[in-house]
Order: sequence, then C-alpha cells, then structure tokens
Amino acid sequence: MNEGAAGSGQSGLGPRGSLVMSLTLSLLLGMLSLLVLFPAAEHLRSLRGGERADATLHTSGSCMIGQCRVEFEADGRTVVADLPTGSGGGKQSVGAAVTVRYQADDPQVVARDEDVGGGGAALFAWMSAGAALLFLVLSAVAAVFLVRQRRKAAAGPGIPV
Repeated sequence: MNEGAAGSGQSGLGPRGSLVMSLTLSLLLGMLSLLVLFPAAEHLRSLRGGERADATLHTSGSCMIGQCRVEFEADGRTVVADLPTGSGGGKQSVGAAVTVRYQADDPQVVARDEDVGGGGAALFAWMSAGAALLFLVLSAVAAVFLVRQRRKAAAGPGIPV
C-alpha cells in the first residue's frame, strides 16, 4: 500500500523542493545584498567628507527605505532633501534636530552624519550576504541528499527488515 506524504506522517517539500527553495532564497538574498544594500552603504560612505549642516526632520517615515526628508540651510538657501535608502533615524518625529552631510556642489545629495559610516544598509548588506551563503550551503546539502537517494534507488531494493 502506497500512502502519500500526508498519510505517512511526512510533510514538507522533499529534497528537490528544498533544493529549489534554498537556491531561490540564496539568489534573492544575494541580489538584495549586491544590487541594493552594498551600493546604498557605499553611497552613505561617499558623504564622509561632505559639508556639515544642522537640519530638522521635515518628513518622517521609514528612513531605512528612503522615506524621510530633512530641511537645512546650504549656501544661504533652504534645501529640503530626501535621506537615502539605508538611513537611520526613522523613530524621530518631525522637527527633530539632526546633523547632516551633503555634497557641496549638490545639496540634494545628503545623509545623516551618523550614517556616513554605512548606516543600517551596511549591517543589512552583511546580514543578507550571510543568509545567502547559509541557503547556498543548505542547497549543497540538499543536492548531496538527492544524489545519495538516487544512487540508493538505482541499486535496487535492499534486504527487507
């Protein structure tokens, strides 16, 4: 009698499904890290030598995904600029005082002074890269399991116990 996975007490994707899922997660996390988070951290680091200014939080939101704006004075004019992806400070309320760094030739390119070391983007980039490697290792384990299972099936039925 051949019972399905639900009837035999087994559940899950099985080795092939685990392999595909692990490879997919590894690919997605690796792409997130390489294409989004590492460039965001580098952008924040590029403002280390920028002009410093006192600013106020103009619009609050999720600063980590780039939904915060600051207002400050640059060369005698008021500038309202978006904080880049990977910025911190999302829990501050509108009107909170922050120190920013901006490019002298383009004050719209700005970051919080606390974030010019890479900010949360650098931390999440390394965490995402580590998770991608973990799922890549899980993929390798699943692939080895699949190969062993096929060899065992090709060898024929063993001695019944």
